[in-house]
Amino acid sequence: MNYDVIVVGGGHAGVEASMASAHMGAKTLLISLNIKMISNMPCNPSIGGSAKGIVVREIDALGGMMGIGADHEYLQMKMLNTGKGPGVQCLRCQADKKTYPAYMQSLVLSTENLTVIEGMVVALLHDDQKVFGVKMDNGTEYTSGAVILTTGTYMESKVLVGHTSRSAGPDGENPSLGLSPYMASMGIKLFRLKTGTPQRIKRDSIDFSKTVPQYGTEGNLAFSYTTKTFKPIQEQEPCYLIYTTAETHRIIRENLSKSAMYGGCVTGIGPRYCPSIEDKIVKFADKERHQLFLEPESKMTDSIYLQGFSTSMPTDVQDQMVRSLPGLANAVILKYAYAIEYDAVIPTQLDATLQLKQWPGLYCAGQIIGTSGYEEAAGLGLMAGINAVLRLRSLPPLILRRDEAYIGVMIDDLVTKGTKEPYRLMSSRAEYRLLMRHDNADLRLTEHGYRIGLINEERHQSFELKKNDIQKVIEVLEKKHLSNSKAIKNFVQNLGYSDFQGGTSAIELLRRPDVRYSAIRDFVPELASFDLDEIAIEQLEIIVKYEGYIEKQKKEALHLAKLETLLLPQDLDYAHMDGLALEARQKLALIRPLTIGQASRISGVNPSDISILVLHLRKGGKS
Repeated sequence: MNYDVIVVGGGHAGVEASMASAHMGAKTLLISLNIKMISNMPCNPSIGGSAKGIVVREIDALGGMMGIGADHEYLQMKMLNTGKGPGVQCLRCQADKKTYPAYMQSLVLSTENLTVIEGMVVALLHDDQKVFGVKMDNGTEYTSGAVILTTGTYMESKVLVGHTSRSAGPDGENPSLGLSPYMASMGIKLFRLKTGTPQRIKRDSIDFSKTVPQYGTEGNLAFSYTTKTFKPIQEQEPCYLIYTTAETHRIIRENLSKSAMYGGCVTGIGPRYCPSIEDKIVKFADKERHQLFLEPESKMTDSIYLQGFSTSMPTDVQDQMVRSLPGLANAVILKYAYAIEYDAVIPTQLDATLQLKQWPGLYCAGQIIGTSGYEEAAGLGLMAGINAVLRLRSLPPLILRRDEAYIGVMIDDLVTKGTKEPYRLMSSRAEYRLLMRHDNADLRLTEHGYRIGLINEERHQSFELKKNDIQKVIEVLEKKHLSNSKAIKNFVQNLGYSDFQGGTSAIELLRRPDVRYSAIRDFVPELASFDLDEIAIEQLEIIVKYEGYIEKQKKEALHLAKLETLLLPQDLDYAHMDGLALEARQKLALIRPLTIGQASRISGVNPSDISILVLHLRKGGKS
């Protein structure tokens, strides 16, 4: 049977890829090992967090589904980094491990143009020029214009506990066997990675009096711009903060040799920014304690997730470790921690559309290209689905810039710099954080979503109305001169500005840190005709208050944009280009950057090498 797009794997990347393809009108096939595990959350059932929360907003602004699913039913919603600037503030929700996958599965299974089947892909159909389908373990073949691999942590996966190892996928599921050896036979370079998950504790075995409750954030908070209903704070579930103890550290140190990682059983490289607890104890030996969180997994179960306590220790040692923690002296472990290692594709083999440069028609997204996290996977899956369909229609690809989206930063990092460990997106990776905020993902990306057909006309018109209203309000504020009235002087001086004497524009008054738009509105009758919602007001205030900083970053981004317009021919002979350093020749030949900008971000390519490339383009009349 023939399809436009085949997606292999039903995790968060696979769901976004297949639904984007189907929503764009392409006949799509999603192949999952187990339909009941589509959108499963085998690790922490949370969505969002530092940088990741902004990615979920970007997915929604482009027309993806994760934000809608996260808002549908959650245990807690929290805004992080509220004491810091708007460039790093972001949402995190404690999702429900049962209801989130169930809701996403209902969306997938009811999507027009999308067929879902169970089975295991063991080979790719291809000729010397391209990939055009897949072969199942039962011999069935499906052909297509594009194949997107989103196999997560399943390829040749092994679960490790202590010195025991067994062939298995996450949550006790079957592994994907056969596909990665076949890919290797095609010349696709693979590497081995590792991740892990902590214990789940029975709720009523925990003494919560020895923990510190952590509550959600008041207000109408949501990932999706389409969300109109919100869960009141009093209906949300708290999480709980605890710390490791000296006894915990002693137990771990004395049993290090029993750990799969330190006992020599693990061959894959683990995540630097989400290490196992034994890794933390060894690498940060000077720290007296490490922060942990007790997080509910679902209202339908009594399972509590022990965030920060991932380990590959034997179960008997895990019993001692867990019971050494505050409030867990009598803990009943419902599920023991384990490490899992799996095959992944070295991401520098992909171009910026997430297509294998060596194999046109074959795309990869999610943990198969070295990322960690549901959000990173979903963002990559969305982009792979979009670009696969655009290619089939001979349309220009959608490539997001580093100053345009965290998704753009992530893709550029992966295909340009690569990774040797599970890649985690962080705000520190983005040069232009103030341009890529939580609040303005729609202003950055909704036009893209509308152009490719993932944002419908009604939503686009609503977006345009809001955008225009914000601009009109700014114009009113700029023109409105506030008189030296007693009411205004008293208002501002009561905020602590004793120097204020009045006689200023409304926009200058709004630029003061503690002045809110809601208060300014009382002094500007012309604003009565504008009905801005909370999101629009947040955007307005940030635009006004941070105007100078935003303009500075825009100027810096403009320099980057100029470098991105200098296109590098894909047939350049770097090996024989005079003046290039040896390492630069090797790296440029391997990655084959599309632009001078991308070349400048390759590790081992120095400014002098970039000058040589620019000179080469000018001599060839290409710049």
